[in-house]
Amino acid sequence: MKTKFKGPLCLFLCSLFWGMAFAAQSNAMNYMGPYTFVFLRSAITSLVLFSVHPLMVRTRMLPAENRENRASLWKVGALCGVFLVAATLLQQIGLVTTSTAKSGFITALYIVIVPILGLFIGKKPQITILLGVAMSLVGLYFLCMKDALRIDPGDLLTFFSAIVFALHILVIDRFGGNLDSVKLSAVQFLFAAVCSGILAFTLETPTFENFAACWTSVVYVAVFSGALGYTLQIAGQKSTDPTIASLIMCLESVFAAVGGWILLDQRLSGHEMLGCALMLGASIVALIPLPAKTKTA
Repeated sequence: MKTKFKGPLCLFLCSLFWGMAFAAQSNAMNYMGPYTFVFLRSAITSLVLFSVHPLMVRTRMLPAENRENRASLWKVGALCGVFLVAATLLQQIGLVTTSTAKSGFITALYIVIVPILGLFIGKKPQITILLGVAMSLVGLYFLCMKDALRIDPGDLLTFFSAIVFALHILVIDRFGGNLDSVKLSAVQFLFAAVCSGILAFTLETPTFENFAACWTSVVYVAVFSGALGYTLQIAGQKSTDPTIASLIMCLESVFAAVGGWILLDQRLSGHEMLGCALMLGASIVALIPLPAKTKTA
């Protein structure tokens, strides 16, 4: 019985850490620019993952590293890092003018966007995906639209972020299947740190005082949402049905709304809550598997 619930519990905690990170990200924006924040969280996450990787191999959470894949690991990690830094920067800049709840639910649209983008590589989406797309569009309208059909820039940036996150997932699916998942994550965060670091020191003025003012937010996002959250995801998915795992991960957006309400006193209007409900429902509907077609003689 304990083993049965171990995987779902790991994924539940992962969703909790990821969802609450939106409040920490929003708080950090009061003290530093988006490029500096992404640089710091990426650098710390990469450092932690590189440090814990040998321990995970020794405890057999991960298989021993295949030295033949080392060159591919760095190439794919660099490519993933570019998509990762683009997505996280769009999301972080979007938080300047949108709430944590809206950011969480809009970001979760990647669940619906991934199969749609799969059309371009020959993957035909099932009917539940198309229904999920329709629901998510209606939900996005209720969540984001203001008077006179106006949408906040932050909402739009976060939507683009969800598209890039979806592309990031497809890149990992296409090129990262045979690679060490934790090492790949460490490498991609390293490249994300390099890219965002260049932007931070070129366009912003990072200072230790700014970091000291919000170090708890930065460390939380880097360690709990980044390194620990990713490790829990790997551990949880090993013993959980993929559909159930995806449904549990949908709770990330709910925790984002709860975190914004409790920690930042951000509240949603009635039509915004309706939009959130529709978008969460869209993610769940999109994950419903259809029975396989049987051939008739």
